[in-house]
Amino acid sequence: MSEFGETLASLRKVRGISPFFVLDVGRPDDSWHPGTALLEGPLLAETIETIARRYRTNEPRVAASLFFLSYTARLLCPVTATNALDGITPDIRPGNLWWRYDGSGLSLRIDTPQQGPEPAEALAPIIDAIRKIVPVARGLLWGNAVSAIAGALRTMAVTNTISAEEATKRGEHVLEQAPWNGTGEFIAFPGEVAFRRRSCCLYYRLEGGGTCGDCPLTK
Repeated sequence: MSEFGETLASLRKVRGISPFFVLDVGRPDDSWHPGTALLEGPLLAETIETIARRYRTNEPRVAASLFFLSYTARLLCPVTATNALDGITPDIRPGNLWWRYDGSGLSLRIDTPQQGPEPAEALAPIIDAIRKIVPVARGLLWGNAVSAIAGALRTMAVTNTISAEEATKRGEHVLEQAPWNGTGEFIAFPGEVAFRRRSCCLYYRLEGGGTCGDCPLTK
C-alpha cells in the first residue's frame, strides 16, 4: 500500500475512539483557511481576540492558551493513536492543514494524508507564531500539547484500544525527549493512565473556570 493509502487507512481506523480522534482529509470549502495563515497575517490574532470575547476574559494569554489547547487536542489525539497502532505519524505541519474558527469552536483537517515529522517539529512554528502575538510562556504551550498526548493515551486505555500499561509506557517515552522533558510526569496507578503536568493552562482564570484533571495547582 502507498504512503497515501496507509496514512488514510490509519486515520480512518482511529476515528471511532472518540470525536477528538476524527481528523478529516482533503481540501474543504472556502470557509476554511490554509494552515499557513496561522503563521502570517492577522487571522491568528483575530481568532485569539474572538476567543477572549467568547470566554469573557481580558487576558490575551488565557485566550491564546485556550486556542492552543483546542489546536493540540484536535491534532495530537489522532496522531498519537495512529502512531501507537500503526507507527504512522500524519503530517500536521501548517502547510498541510486547513482550519477555521466559528460558533462551534476550532476545526482542523489535513490536506494530504502523508507522513510527516514528529509532532514537536510540526507544532513549533505555531508556538512561535502565538508568542509573537501574546507573551504567553513557551513551557505553558508545550504543557498544553503534552496534556493532549496524555489525554489521548488515557482515552485509548479507557476504550481498550491499548492497555493502560502500554499507554503509560508510551507517555513516559515521550517525556524523555525534548521539548517534552520536564513538562509533566506519569504517576504509577495500576490499570489507569494518570498524568500531572508541570504548568497550568490558565483555565482557572476564566469566570466559572476550575482546574483540569492533570493540573499541578492544588484545589
